[in-house]
Amino acid sequence: MSTPDLTAQEWMSAESSKAVIAALEVAGGQDCARYVGGCVRNAILGAPVDDVDIATQLLPNEVLAALKQATIRAVPTGIEHGTITAVVQGRPYEITTLRRDVETDGRRAVVAFTKDWAEDAARRDFHLNALYASGTGQIFDPTGYGLDDALAGRIAFVGEAEQRIREDYLRILRFYRFWAWYGRGPVDAAGHAACSALAQGVATLSAERISKELLKLLAAPDPVPAVDAMMDAGVLGVLLPKLETSLFRAVAGISGDPLLRLAALLPRDQTVATDEAKRLRLSNHQRDRWLAAIIPLPSDLNAKQAREVIWQAGAQAFADRSILAEAGSPQLAPYAALREMARDWVPPPMPVGGRDLADLGIKAGPMTGQILKAFQASWIADDFPAHGHHERLAQAIRQIVPAGNG
Repeated sequence: MSTPDLTAQEWMSAESSKAVIAALEVAGGQDCARYVGGCVRNAILGAPVDDVDIATQLLPNEVLAALKQATIRAVPTGIEHGTITAVVQGRPYEITTLRRDVETDGRRAVVAFTKDWAEDAARRDFHLNALYASGTGQIFDPTGYGLDDALAGRIAFVGEAEQRIREDYLRILRFYRFWAWYGRGPVDAAGHAACSALAQGVATLSAERISKELLKLLAAPDPVPAVDAMMDAGVLGVLLPKLETSLFRAVAGISGDPLLRLAALLPRDQTVATDEAKRLRLSNHQRDRWLAAIIPLPSDLNAKQAREVIWQAGAQAFADRSILAEAGSPQLAPYAALREMARDWVPPPMPVGGRDLADLGIKAGPMTGQILKAFQASWIADDFPAHGHHERLAQAIRQIVPAGNG
């Protein structure tokens, strides 16, 4: 098997990357620092590289000194665990001293620093994440399986799967997430069995770690096999006790949005959605979008009704509701065509307001709001006509003012 050439990678050839590696090598000698993990894995697979991580034999204080000597900004983002972030030309590089685990409790680890690349590789989660590359692009594979696994799309734990999981139960979610994104062929049997045996361990994880990992998994091009595997292992039932999958496959085939896919894994119920959003510590924006998405649309929805929903709830809410509706009853309504219409339709602003009423001698007060509400209802019911606003406003005034003056 030929070794992939990484030197053509933009992130590796960037002057900022070379500056960080050079600064570390001035302090610790040639090959004291190597790129590691996702950037190496994705470069080998031809996938986009978002973050560039570096492993080094230098101790954290030596890293700080080396960066200072090179006038590179250093941020001690996780110095107790050996991690310092270098920032060059606005680009961050997470630099971590080689480590070995001394003690773990399934959530946090006590580490000791080492200069042994094999020890550092042995504590990582999967073979394909235990790959290193020098500043010149030479690949190092201390476990002996990383390169083969990456190229074969095989997600397999380093060492004993159960031991790796007991060190950090988040690795259960990462196992299925990496398989969703990079896996080819069946799920690794040993890893899957270990995840099943230790499924209850995910209940000890923080809500933030769970939701972040789950949404990353659901953002994969096709998360269905991984979700099926998680259900088979009993993992998904621990994460989502009110699991309901009747819409999930259809929604996943229509939309790649992870939040909408998450909504499709639970009942379309406002109380359930509110409780689950709180339990998973979703942001207020994510919660509100979820709650808006699960309001049902009529099965005989037409374009006029669709425009009303868009004007009142927003284009995002309409798109979300229409996808869930299509997934639940794809034969009943042309939701896809209505979404096409929605993408081109610009909701008009309310054409009248308090100033128009003031010009007609209507003083500000409770009656003002009633008149505008009556106008709005009539205007929306007639599908947002562009003309006739004065007549419609006069009609709304006649509807409200007599009762208001009664």
